[in-house]
Formats: sequence, C-alpha cells, structure tokens
Amino acid sequence: MLTALMLSNASRSRLARVLCGVSLVLFVTLLGGVSGCSNKGGAKATVTGKVTLNNSPVAGTVSFHSADGKETTGPISADGTYTIFDPPAGKVQITVKGPPGGAGGGLVKPPPAKDAAAMPDMPGTASAGVAPPAKYATTATSDLTYEVKAGVANQTYNIELKP
Repeated sequence: MLTALMLSNASRSRLARVLCGVSLVLFVTLLGGVSGCSNKGGAKATVTGKVTLNNSPVAGTVSFHSADGKETTGPISADGTYTIFDPPAGKVQITVKGPPGGAGGGLVKPPPAKDAAAMPDMPGTASAGVAPPAKYATTATSDLTYEVKAGVANQTYNIELKP
C-alpha cells in the first residue's frame, strides 16, 4: 500500500507544476476581483440639449472644457440638439464652433437646375442651422458654463447664444 502512494520524482515534479499553475490562476482571478475590475463609478454622465441663436437652431459642434484641460465634443444636429457623452465632472466651460465652411453644415448647395422647381432638396443640402457668433468659439471669449453632475446619466442643458 505504501508503494502505491509513493510517486516517482518525475511524477512529483509534474504534479507540483500543475498545482503551481492552478494556484497562479486562482490568485490572478481573486486579485482581479478585489482590485476594482468592476464598474464602481456607476453610470456615465451625459448632457443633452439644444443650441439656438434667436430661436433658430445652430450648426456646428459643442465642447465641454474642464479646468484641468479635458475636452469632450459632440456634433450639433440639424435641429440644434446635441449630446455630450462622458463629459468631465464639475464646472465646465462651453465652446460652440460653427461647421467647417460656415453655416448650414459646411455643405454648399449647388446652383439650381433648369427644372429645380420640380425637384425637392436632397437630404443634407438644405441649411442645417445658423452659424454661432465667433465669441463662443474659444474658452478665452466664451462665457458659457455648466455644472456637470458626476454619474448622472441624463442631464439637460439648453444653450441660447446671444448675437
């Protein structure tokens, strides 16, 4: 019976390697569980709203700038709405920039054809909004601010620009 429990040196070495490997896998698994691999921060913040100038939708982009230099940008839709995903928490300064090429989404509407009256506008060729005043394009001149609440998923902030 005693001989059945005895292992050769090669078998003991192999068993030791297997047990060491299993121990390492268990250790790494447990370490990952306690080191914060889960999402303890909760929901990501989002801010949505509408950008207008004289009650007209604005074209371009909206950016949220934190005091430490983090910037998060989102496009402004044709109806003036925007969404900023995962903006920096706390007080942010907001900039609004027009699209490349000027107002109307940066798209140039082609000259009308002879039978243009019979043809409707193609999507994206109509004016998508007015250009924002230049003073809102930089943090040095924009006076727009907002307090982003950390972890609050659906925040609303409408931006009314002044000429």
